[in-house]
Amino acid sequence: MTMDLVIRAAVPGDAPLVLEFVRALADYEKLAHEVEADAAAMDAALFGPEPRVFCEIAEWRGEAAGFALWYYTFSTFQGRHGLYLEDLFVKPDYRGDGIGKALLRSLAGRCVAEGLGRYEWSVLDWNAPSIAFYEAQGARILPEWQRCRVEGEALNRLGATFPARERVGETAP
Repeated sequence: MTMDLVIRAAVPGDAPLVLEFVRALADYEKLAHEVEADAAAMDAALFGPEPRVFCEIAEWRGEAAGFALWYYTFSTFQGRHGLYLEDLFVKPDYRGDGIGKALLRSLAGRCVAEGLGRYEWSVLDWNAPSIAFYEAQGARILPEWQRCRVEGEALNRLGATFPARERVGETAP
């Protein structure tokens, strides 16, 4: 890593920048229509009283060039926490300078330092350049695993079948 590159934790006031990166990534992935987040939601998630998601910002020569948004997971098989990289994005003008690799390495270093058992993320099956990049960093693509998602009305229906107030040992607010 050169002195031209600084990787820092996102700080209060960075929510609009993080949202800008999210939107740029969504454009690249042809998923811009799915972005519902706004700066207020991002600010609350990253800097609220009990944040559950975290963000690293890569600055190249003082300019915001990329980001990595992540959170902790847990493996019952390992009995240890892991780290899930939700989003990694480097602006096109800054690609080829090692910024994406530095963001990946920074989080891998966190995993090692904290004794985490896994470092995982997803990649779209059509994104050959990213797949090649990740494999070059030592990532193993897991074709036997399929991601599952329940959202929107389906999530409402599923959640309504077992309201929180009926959970054993919990009381309704």
